[in-house]
Amino acid sequence: MCGCARHQEQTITRPAETACSALTLQVEDMTCGHCASTAEKAIAAALPGTTVDANPVSKLVSVHGSTDWDRIQAAVSNAGYTPSRRTSTISALG
Repeated sequence: MCGCARHQEQTITRPAETACSALTLQVEDMTCGHCASTAEKAIAAALPGTTVDANPVSKLVSVHGSTDWDRIQAAVSNAGYTPSRRTSTISALG
């Protein structure tokens, strides 16, 4: 690092660490791409800012950015599907 005064006066601002949360659920009655898309859209609408990946082959839906099981379950149920918990919540700093 340079030792000149100009560089020493500068401060480096780094983004604050944010918690990354994810939840995976099983949706046995999600049987096709249309079902997966419907589930993804329902969760994204109920929980803006989340990233949702629904796979009709594995029947798994991964939600990143929220672990609010009640809202996720309600969104999927309101879309016409039956969600169940697949794995425990994962929280990590990233």
